[in-house]
Amino acid sequence: MLNNIKISQRADEIVLNVNIIAELNEIIEELEVKLPKLKEFYKTSTLPMRITGKLFSETEIETLKNLIQEEINVDIKFDDVSDLLGLHAIKKTFQVNTEISETKYIVNSIRSGQIEEYPGSLVICGDVNAGGEVVAGGNVIVVGALRGVAHAGANGNMLAMISANSIDVTQIRIGNLVKEIEEKIEKNPICKVSGNEIIIS
Repeated sequence: MLNNIKISQRADEIVLNVNIIAELNEIIEELEVKLPKLKEFYKTSTLPMRITGKLFSETEIETLKNLIQEEINVDIKFDDVSDLLGLHAIKKTFQVNTEISETKYIVNSIRSGQIEEYPGSLVICGDVNAGGEVVAGGNVIVVGALRGVAHAGANGNMLAMISANSIDVTQIRIGNLVKEIEEKIEKNPICKVSGNEIIIS
């Protein structure tokens, strides 16, 4: 079903809200179906387009921009990490020693559709299931399996880390970085930033 992209019109922009767990190929497929109607709309409109809901890598952004702009002459903005995920009031980028950050413990699993946010570190004493989301200003530690969205250092803290018993997702996020993951990772992987990329050890 084509329900990964919701299109709405505001006074000053057209908004494409993308399902956070949608895969890139699903998004492209749906865009190709919906572009003809958008193209018809833009014959009489010059409103800019904003894409929100899901955080994309630079490569994905270029792919989607090219797909749209081949059909429509429009300015496109992709929401960045501070716009998209949690901790909306904390947008100042800073570095904090995550080894001594305040920590919140969640004594159950995160189910699909559930979002857990905290300015410090988050420890999930269970799984983060597909469709669930964990957003922390500090570290994200999952005692069980990570199958949903995990975003550590959401306020820009590049010293944050992500760890879980196993990681079975397509991407993780630390600060403003995104790491694509091609296959399930077992044995308590630890994800940290080194240089300008996320390293998994």
